Amino acid sequence: MTQTYAWWQTGIIYQIYPRSYQDSNRDGIGDLSGIIKRLDYIKSLGVKAVWLSPIYPSPMHDFGYDVADYCDIHPLFGNMADFDQLLSEMHGRDLKLIIDLVPNHSSDEHPWFIESRSSKDNPKRNWYIWRDPAPDGGLPNNWLSHFGGPAWTFDKASGQYYLHQFVTQQPELNYRNPEVLEAMKNVMRFWLDKGVDGFRVDVIWLMSKDEQLRDEPKNPDWDGVNPFGSLQHIYTQNLAGVHDLIREMRKVLDSYDQRMMVGEIYLPTKELVTYYGKNSDECHLPFNFQLINLAWSASNVCEAVDSYEASLPQGAWPNWVLGNHDQHRVATRIGLAQARVANMLLLTLRGTPTTYYGEEIGMVDVPIPLDKVQDPPAVNQPEIAHIVGRDPGRTPMQWDASANAGFTDEGVSPWLPLADNYRQVNVAQQETDPKSMLALYRALSGLRRHEAALKIGDYTSLDTHNDYIFAYERRSGSSRFLIALNFSSETQCVKLGQPGKRGEIVVATDMQRSGNVDLSALKLNPNEGLIISLPSAEQSEVG
Repeated sequence: MTQTYAWWQTGIIYQIYPRSYQDSNRDGIGDLSGIIKRLDYIKSLGVKAVWLSPIYPSPMHDFGYDVADYCDIHPLFGNMADFDQLLSEMHGRDLKLIIDLVPNHSSDEHPWFIESRSSKDNPKRNWYIWRDPAPDGGLPNNWLSHFGGPAWTFDKASGQYYLHQFVTQQPELNYRNPEVLEAMKNVMRFWLDKGVDGFRVDVIWLMSKDEQLRDEPKNPDWDGVNPFGSLQHIYTQNLAGVHDLIREMRKVLDSYDQRMMVGEIYLPTKELVTYYGKNSDECHLPFNFQLINLAWSASNVCEAVDSYEASLPQGAWPNWVLGNHDQHRVATRIGLAQARVANMLLLTLRGTPTTYYGEEIGMVDVPIPLDKVQDPPAVNQPEIAHIVGRDPGRTPMQWDASANAGFTDEGVSPWLPLADNYRQVNVAQQETDPKSMLALYRALSGLRRHEAALKIGDYTSLDTHNDYIFAYERRSGSSRFLIALNFSSETQCVKLGQPGKRGEIVVATDMQRSGNVDLSALKLNPNEGLIISLPSAEQSEVG
């Protein structure tokens, strides 16, 4: 029987940071109407789904991740009619919409917390995590905020502290109270009833905390830079009880047709894959961030891919991510030449790829002057702003060479500064260049979309005997492709077949090289990646 695959397995996910994609009303901030304006471009990329970072009403202490109303739209981005239009126009283009769900914490301006804070005997007091001071009057324990400082804030009116693992204005919801989970499931139903196709769940692995509030042990391997790393976070992350919560959320999704959930989880592979669930009943995709976090080399990437593939539970579908709104851009991390190799890697590995907006054209981090820094961890810790600040990777999309890169009108100040190179690196310029990064991205997505071997086929890594080359085969039925990636800035020669065995280059990262090649002496130019079609008659002569 032929296996069927869901849209979230066969398609590419494209993340949009709404503040930075397209401003339609001259306020310097991107909005839903701006995204609608760019839907044809998004469709042209060959992606299947768009993931939107939060668009809920929020005081914006953490740019939307402090939610004041889970069932409405922030006026900065438009209104519910704009959202409904976006969803309708996306579905009309056969695109899916994934929205951010932020269940771990709310804003301190959310009605739930306003009630909770009002008195110790309020019915919603236990919807959040409140604790008395320590016997000496100090903090309940030593837990730290990801954004600097302690994870507790004192409420003078009630004489207790409340927990927040991020900014002070993001109190943590208490999932040991079943009413909280039921309320969040109702939030999910609200959006699913509207027709949303799935959720990206923010910090899903942090939703359960140690009931005893025990101090976390010191981290003997701390590098002395980011204070958050000074502790081992064994009582605030990855607790066993979180899996029960996720299974309940999954049940809501499973009561609808073809909906999905991808969870934000920063954990080693062994722990990460447990979030698929013992019976494939948790996250459809626990986000796999290895390509962001590891040192960029052929051997490291090969080892990571092989280890991840070997660790996947039976029936689990893999996924890969190159960047997101919390990370430095891939072209900044590894250089523009290797960013082409990275895009080829992302779109040819087995599993669902996620692309962060702008990485299809090679956008880079933008240095943010201290007086323009907006991101909370950088504002709170200016001495390490260059390390923890996320503004550099959130700058406006570079559409053309006009004023403000076409993101907003001339004379309007964008919410974050533009890159200095936007007149040279932009969509309009790359639309006319057949060798551009954008042309490469579209070639890769198109090939992936039309070739079963690249979309759903098996993966096998190849022994290259070369520390700079990562090579692997993708196969489905008689369709076979060899992908060879040079991670170095030098020409490399590698043997990937017996003498006389040949293949046909179908895509090269420079968008120029083509033709028939000898696999027994395959030359790879500096920073070059090749996708090579293999004759179907050959049976595993490669390697």
